[in-house]
Amino acid sequence: MQHLKLTIEGMSCDHCVHAVEKALSAPGVENRAVRVGSAELDYDPGKVTPEALVAAIGEEGFAAKVA
Repeated sequence: MQHLKLTIEGMSCDHCVHAVEKALSAPGVENRAVRVGSAELDYDPGKVTPEALVAAIGEEGFAAKVA
């Protein structure tokens, strides 16, 4: 497992947090700590890439990047 920190723009409320948590519910992702503006997680690079996670967050309408 590798640790990943993301900064996320466009989040402003608990609904946004839940949307990002949903986007990060992927095989190989654990220990999500999502707050308005950021997320920290552990992921299995054999199952998911940081780019895929950023894209999944983008599909929910937020701009994410690796911190």
